Amino acid sequence: MFVSKKEKIILDVDTGHDDAIAILVAAKSDKIDLRGITVVAGNQTLPKTLKNTLDICDFANIDVPVYAGMHKPLVRNQLEVSEVHGDSGLGDIPFPDTTKEAESKHAVNFIIEEALRSDGELILVPTGTLTNIAMALNLEPGIKDKIKKIVLMGGACGAGNATPSAEFNIYTDPEAAKVVFESQVPIVMTGLDVTYQALADEKVKERITKLDNRVANLTLKLLELFGETYREFYGFEHPPVHDPCTVAKIIDDDVFTTKKMRVDIETSSELTRGRTVCDFHNRTGKAANAEVAVDLDKDRLWDIVIESLSKY
Repeated sequence: MFVSKKEKIILDVDTGHDDAIAILVAAKSDKIDLRGITVVAGNQTLPKTLKNTLDICDFANIDVPVYAGMHKPLVRNQLEVSEVHGDSGLGDIPFPDTTKEAESKHAVNFIIEEALRSDGELILVPTGTLTNIAMALNLEPGIKDKIKKIVLMGGACGAGNATPSAEFNIYTDPEAAKVVFESQVPIVMTGLDVTYQALADEKVKERITKLDNRVANLTLKLLELFGETYREFYGFEHPPVHDPCTVAKIIDDDVFTTKKMRVDIETSSELTRGRTVCDFHNRTGKAANAEVAVDLDKDRLWDIVIESLSKY
């Protein structure tokens, strides 16, 4: 079911390869009103994720304000960056010197202000560590009643990727994730159970190649670099594109199936820190606090991605 009106969103990113594709898709969808892009440390340090975001927007002529946010987790000093996205966060792709600059306002302040004026229509779409979102909720708890929902990439019902138990975005700042999942804001959790199904196989790459525009060609380079690291670290034949799944869900609600359940975040265990404990069978009896993605319509996803890429 495609949305009938434009949804107001803030895309909150730690721009690596798949965040970049999420930005490209959101910016060209006629179902989305992209109010701004907020940036957080995660896949790489904040200066690098901010530069990557500005580079992608400048390259693709995306005229959307970009705001720098939190440079480290809420309570942890150590920032753990992802090996999967390399030293720059976007591999060795050369970009021209960007003329686009970040706004002077802090990302957290932008999120708060935009939420307060939204009349309950704003959707937050974090595709990285949840630090910016959690800090906004902590500083201004009143925004929880102004946010329509949070559609996030993170977590897993099953195995993790940062550790055997935890997915990277949640593992990097589990305290922030706990704030978000306990906020009472409606949550759609797009975790590894679904995003690992979003594989950019040869058929997908052929479709993107046929578009033959500079942004589609950039996307192919991103997929190639991402694919190399996924083969090295995880043994995947084709790279999964985690982050565009969140944007696709907003554009077409039927792109994946969800199940309502209770999700709690482990913050203290050395063994399972950052695990999203998904009560799939309601064993605890706790009220559900999230819709958790359990199955993906892969063809529907790629139709959405390629339609946006065709507009560049």
